[in-house]
Amino acid sequence: MKHLLCLNDLTSEEIIGLIDYADKLKYEHKNGIRHDHILRGKILGMIFSKSSTRTRVSFEVGMKQLGGHALFLSSADIQLGRGETIHDTAKTLSRYIDGIMIRTFSQKDVEELAYYGSIPVINGLTDEAHPCQVLADLMTIRESKGRLKGLKLAYIGDGNNVANSLLIGCAKTGVNISVATPAGYYCEKKYVEAAQKIASTTGSCIDISTDPVAAITDADVVYTDTWISMGMEADREKRIKDFASYQVNSDLFSKAKPDAIFLHCLPAYRGYEVTEDVIDGPRSLVFDEAENRLHIQKAVMATLME
Repeated sequence: MKHLLCLNDLTSEEIIGLIDYADKLKYEHKNGIRHDHILRGKILGMIFSKSSTRTRVSFEVGMKQLGGHALFLSSADIQLGRGETIHDTAKTLSRYIDGIMIRTFSQKDVEELAYYGSIPVINGLTDEAHPCQVLADLMTIRESKGRLKGLKLAYIGDGNNVANSLLIGCAKTGVNISVATPAGYYCEKKYVEAAQKIASTTGSCIDISTDPVAAITDADVVYTDTWISMGMEADREKRIKDFASYQVNSDLFSKAKPDAIFLHCLPAYRGYEVTEDVIDGPRSLVFDEAENRLHIQKAVMATLME
C-alpha cells in the first residue's frame, strides 16, 4: 500500500490485513496498551472541502493515539481553495508533512494529489468513493458475525459513494451484496462492473435491482444512507418523494434474517431513510460502526506512514 484512494486499489488480502490490524489496535487500546510510539513525530495534514464530524474527530484522535499530530486544513485555510493547482499543493505539502487525508468532492482531485505528491494520501470521502467507511463497515460486520465470506448484505437507498465502495469491499471479501435503488439513482456503472469482475474470482454474488423487498430478504446485514447527500439539497423534495418506498422501517427490516444487524454510516435522518425503531433498536450497530472508523483509520495510517 502506498495510498488509500479506492478499495479497488487494495487486494483482498490487504483489506483483511487492515481489519486484522484494526482489531489488534482496538483490543490493545481498550486493555491499556498505548500505541503512541507507532507514528511518534509524524504529521498528518487533513484537507476538508466537505465538513464532517466522524472523519475529522476519528483521524485527529487516531493520530494522537498513535503519537503523531494532525493539522486541520479547510478550504479557507489553504490556497487550494483559492485557485492553487493540486500539483503545487501536493509538492509543497510533501515537503512539510508525512501524510495527507483529504475529504472533497472529486475523486480525480484525490488521485492527482497522490500522483504529484511524494507522501501517502488517504481518501476521507469523495462523491464517488468512501473507502475508510466501508473498511469500518466490514470490520463491524466481522466483529458481529465472526466472518465475512458467505454473508448477505442488503443496501437500500441511494447508489452513492458508500454504495459504490460497498460493492467493491463486499466483492473483495466474499460478501454477497444486493443493492436496491430507485430508477435513476443507480450505483456508478464502473463500480458495478468492477465488483462483478472481482466476484467472479471471490465467489460473491452481486445483485442490482430496484426492489427493496427482494434485496433485503434473508439478509444478514441491512445498510442504508441518507437520501440527500451534501450538495444535493436543491433536490430535497424530489428525492424524498422518489425514495419514499425505500425507507428501512420495521416492516421492511423484518424481511431480513431474525439476527440481521443494521448499519448506517451517519449522519442519519430518522423518519426518512430509516425509522427510529430500527436505528435505535437492539440490532443496530451504528455506533460500534462509528467507533470502528477510529480503529480502522489508525490501521491505515500506521500501515502507510510508519
